[in-house]
Amino acid sequence: MTTKPGNLFILSAPSGTGKTSLIEALSQTDIDLSLSVSYTSRSMRLGEVEGRDYYFVERKIFEQMLEHGEFLESAEVYGNLYGTSQKWINKAIDSGQDILLEIDTQGVQQVRRFFSNAVSIFVLPPSIKVLETRLRNRNQDCEEAIARRMAAARQEISHVREYDYVIINENLDNALRELVCVVQAERLRMAVQLVCHHDLVMRLG
Repeated sequence: MTTKPGNLFILSAPSGTGKTSLIEALSQTDIDLSLSVSYTSRSMRLGEVEGRDYYFVERKIFEQMLEHGEFLESAEVYGNLYGTSQKWINKAIDSGQDILLEIDTQGVQQVRRFFSNAVSIFVLPPSIKVLETRLRNRNQDCEEAIARRMAAARQEISHVREYDYVIINENLDNALRELVCVVQAERLRMAVQLVCHHDLVMRLG
């Protein structure tokens, strides 16, 4: 069996859609995806762990890394900077790992400049009303922040047609099954199978 480069899966979703819960549920399956951990200039929140949720750095350090071209993609969201390590992604992909990259719509086009075959997945809420309810139930934001997040959500959703797959997260278990199906389907593409099982295909042919 021949080693092939890993697949890069991009997952985007507005705040409050349930993408964190979806990714956590995916990590409990045997689908064998490595989650890319982004760098951020924002402060660590209660319950977050360095190196698991983000790599937390001072804004000055982040800007220096950005200036040195260390990020595959980067974006500023609500005044905080976020970025994905170019070196880590390249090493993981070259070693054959399949990577899940959770980024917003700002970073997708940046990533595609380097990985044209990246598989993009957008997670939608079942309705705008449900999205707002979920944001309120988190009890993390004031009214002004909720309004800002709702406006940002509408802006992100306007990019949904740029993605390869769309999953509607009305029920977490269903959304998880659909996400797993996307990953499995991409792994079974003919071009991928021809690389992985070249000798077998040649013998059978």
